[in-house]
Amino acid sequence: MSWNDTHELRISRQRDTWMVFKIMGEFVEGFETLHDLGPAVSLFGSARMKEGHPYYELARRTAKLLVQRGFAVITGGGPGIMEAANRGAKEGGGKSVGLNIKLPMEQGGNPYQTHSITFDYFFARKVMFVKYAMSYVVCPGGFGTLDELFEALTLIQTDKIHDFPIILMGRSYWSGLIDWIRTTMIAEGTISPDDPDLFHVTDDPEEAVYIIGRCHDELLQRSAAAQIASRGELQRFSED
Repeated sequence: MSWNDTHELRISRQRDTWMVFKIMGEFVEGFETLHDLGPAVSLFGSARMKEGHPYYELARRTAKLLVQRGFAVITGGGPGIMEAANRGAKEGGGKSVGLNIKLPMEQGGNPYQTHSITFDYFFARKVMFVKYAMSYVVCPGGFGTLDELFEALTLIQTDKIHDFPIILMGRSYWSGLIDWIRTTMIAEGTISPDDPDLFHVTDDPEEAVYIIGRCHDELLQRSAAAQIASRGELQRFSED
């Protein structure tokens, strides 16, 4: 191996090491920024749908209802459905979070964010979407939207996350995919017959918020019951 080859190998190793620190920095910034966010919902959808499009207005309305119910709204921070959701959350007086990503072909962040983080790495950003949300609302979108949807379904299917409602907004948009899931995936045995029950489909923002709110209330009730039981066990232990 020549000196030049050895030098290039050393430089490459240094770049990899610094990349690790950069990735760590993105996680630290995300954790610190979102730690005190409170209950939140991540909302996904296409960057290509403009104001006035029915799906834009659907996302805007859903986000507004979510913040009025006490949830923060998290989006990818970009245009289209993301803008609509951040806009609705801000109009509702709630927390409107944008997890932006640096891309050469996309526009910058939308102006409706009350909390904003910019990522270089998709995988660090994706961790924040699921870590700080208790539910996903998935509006019509492209490959990126499908990526987030199927990753969340996989995490639920494999018991990595629990009590995590996934709401597909827009029956007509999702109908073909759902038919394929039911008629092909189940038929071929690649998923279980009850796996389609992992998500809900609706056109109604109020129904979506109701499902999410009900799940959140049940979690709070179970948590309160567990705390009471724990205090009872502690008291019996002290008496013994």
